[in-house]
Amino acid sequence: MSIAPGPRFLHSGDTALVVVFGERIDRDVSALVLSLARRLEAEAIPGVVEVVPTFRSLMVHYEPLSLPNKELQRRLGPLIEGIAAEERPGRQWRIPACYDAEVGPDLGEVAERTGLSVAQVVERHSATTFHVYMMGFLPGFPYMGDLPPELELPRRESPRVRVPPGSIAIAMAMTSIYTLESPGGWHLLGRTPAPLWDLRRAQPALLAAGDKVVFAPVSLREHEAILAKAAAGEYELRPAEGLRA
Repeated sequence: MSIAPGPRFLHSGDTALVVVFGERIDRDVSALVLSLARRLEAEAIPGVVEVVPTFRSLMVHYEPLSLPNKELQRRLGPLIEGIAAEERPGRQWRIPACYDAEVGPDLGEVAERTGLSVAQVVERHSATTFHVYMMGFLPGFPYMGDLPPELELPRRESPRVRVPPGSIAIAMAMTSIYTLESPGGWHLLGRTPAPLWDLRRAQPALLAAGDKVVFAPVSLREHEAILAKAAAGEYELRPAEGLRA
């Protein structure tokens, strides 16, 4: 556990303030961001509209007519004082993942470029406990690290115009799941039948910053069976117990 150095305040228009804790992407910086987010939410400062964690900063949206910027910074001071990079256990998820060439079109290419076999790529990816750093790009889209170094690759040179929802992808040191059909330039290793974004739920996004995720391999037949249940509203994924740290 380490005490945070003094963060920087950056203005983002006239209705948002960014609290920057560092210049790198790692779990200590993420822990500081999430700690301040929890403190702010617990404080319930009138005029604060929303807090949005990112890799290395917290964006605080506020109503300037009721909470001027200088007053917000003053109220943030005591919350930041003594804040420490102590990672709190988030929810733990075991998400089904089908690593089949039919739904993971880049699996073979990733194996070739990394010098691993397809089975080794799947083993390394599914053996990792990923940390959800932030949400973004698409509704419910999780940016998760930290990918094993042997699987790190730059984004594809030619992005796809359409990536199916549920696609499990990697790029650089990150992995993610496309929650909606979208263009995308990450490498597709497989697909999950579990809906990460579902407007039928009280909280549409399944994951949140600070959560932990492990991918549990399933066959193509199992994937299709779960997909059918999810489409009918008969499948619910709950946080797992005893997930690997």
